[in-house]
Amino acid sequence: MSLQRYEEPLLFGQHGAAERRFLELISALPKVSVQGYDKYRNVIYWNKSSEDIYGYSETEALGKKLEDLIIPNFMRDDVIKFHQRWIEFNEPIPSDELVLKKKGGQPIHVFSSHVMLKQGTDSPEMYCVDIDLSEQHEIRQELERMACTDLLTNLPNRRALEQCLTSVIDDARSSNTGFGLFFIDLDMFKEVNDTLGHSWGDELLKSVAKRLSGCIDNANGVLARFGGDEFVYLANNVSCEIRCEEIAKTLSACFRESFALSTENVHITSSIGISLYPRDGDVIDDILKHADAAMYQAKAEGRNRYHFFTDALSQRLREQRNVAANLRESLRNDEFELVYQPQVDCKTGGFTSCEALLRWCPVDKTKAVPPDVFIPIAERGELIGDIGTWVLRKACQQAKEWKQKGIEIRIDINVSGKELEKSSYFKCLTACRDEYNLQPKDIGLELTENVLIKSDSTILEDLRVQRDLGVEISIDDFGTGYSSLSYLKHFPVTHLKIDRSFLEGAPENDYDSALMEAIVNVGHKLNLKIVVEGVETESQSDYCKSLNVEYVQGYLYSRPVSADTIESLYSGQSW
Repeated sequence: MSLQRYEEPLLFGQHGAAERRFLELISALPKVSVQGYDKYRNVIYWNKSSEDIYGYSETEALGKKLEDLIIPNFMRDDVIKFHQRWIEFNEPIPSDELVLKKKGGQPIHVFSSHVMLKQGTDSPEMYCVDIDLSEQHEIRQELERMACTDLLTNLPNRRALEQCLTSVIDDARSSNTGFGLFFIDLDMFKEVNDTLGHSWGDELLKSVAKRLSGCIDNANGVLARFGGDEFVYLANNVSCEIRCEEIAKTLSACFRESFALSTENVHITSSIGISLYPRDGDVIDDILKHADAAMYQAKAEGRNRYHFFTDALSQRLREQRNVAANLRESLRNDEFELVYQPQVDCKTGGFTSCEALLRWCPVDKTKAVPPDVFIPIAERGELIGDIGTWVLRKACQQAKEWKQKGIEIRIDINVSGKELEKSSYFKCLTACRDEYNLQPKDIGLELTENVLIKSDSTILEDLRVQRDLGVEISIDDFGTGYSSLSYLKHFPVTHLKIDRSFLEGAPENDYDSALMEAIVNVGHKLNLKIVVEGVETESQSDYCKSLNVEYVQGYLYSRPVSADTIESLYSGQSW
């Protein structure tokens, strides 16, 4: 609660009945302390509320000096000076919120107004009217605590961590010391959340927070929940890798034992990134960003490990920032193109569908990098949504042009998980189809199994709606992720694209052949059409046909080519 600050106090010119009536009225107010002081600041009046608020009885207070009773030492000289200036130069003391002192020395928050009676006489009297703000101060403190506390785990939140980092960096800079920052991310947490439910996920986060809190040095460090399944530990006065490595091992050890959640035991691991101040940065953003980058490197190396930020990572970050900046520029300049690879019908040898593949074609060719490099960077830099929209619109535009030429080819576009997470994606898909007068069957979607398994129920339902409308939905690169055949029945898909790696050893390798046959058989049992990628030889093509695979795709038939070349291939149907 805030109280208006009044710059001008009430002034009373003559002492008499009006002033006595004023004192009676003020003194009758509950929880309002009224104290009177002579020109030497000795107490001449002390009401009951003053006793309640400050702890001194009237007997104890009368005759004592203001600065000896309720004024903290740091305010003492200023109070004396301001009182004297009021008496001598008629400069009133403005009302304000103050922290004064109780009898036992405890601080107390009050809103204090000041009134000078008998102004201009030899015996002026100053009356202080103080309103106890203790309750409001406690509420304010609780609100501030809540604003800096993660309500699920009761740990400090990101805001509190950043405030703490500001202070710790200032101290470290002035004392020429350092500290370590540990960015802790739970591996595969989303899968636990999606499989068991969000309430179980919340329970797991609370258990992780409790276990981590029990293994760290709370006296010289701060553990915070940064957001989602990410925690950050700030280890103060730690500046060498050896000590940081010991801490990282301790943090990792917290995940060796499973977490008991109601009726389930859940095993989970963590990936930890470490940055050191001042070696890896001397401002908050750099320290956090570099620990985060090191954490992602730990994940890239297989999860369940820790990784220090290094010069190599720093160079990689700079390169990624350059790529991201170039991508933004190319989006503005329309420096992308789609190429198309046919999906050939094993029975007819013709094709009525193709996969659209994105190519980056900046005017400055030195800026170009392949899709497997720039797509992950685009996803991390929040550019993938704009790029995905460009791909969708370009594919719809091309499909319309082909239709106008009598060419009926479905175009399948690749969609990332980041795109699906945006609630607007399916609205955009529908709007683009309508804009170019296309049917749902004209634009297909290709999603990796990892994207599907990470999708929540809302996304899966949206995909189910699209499938029921007639959209062909493929699981791309099946077998390269971490799902299993049993997951297929849960996905609203129509096609299963088997990754090229399964075909490389078949049919010569019995193990690869067995895997291929198992995937094809299960796919057919679930009424899915099978597409095999990476077909490069006639023997591979014959093998796919022997398994009754519906479609094949690969260099044997065509590399990814321009739209004009697709038109020629479609007209010739030369396979």
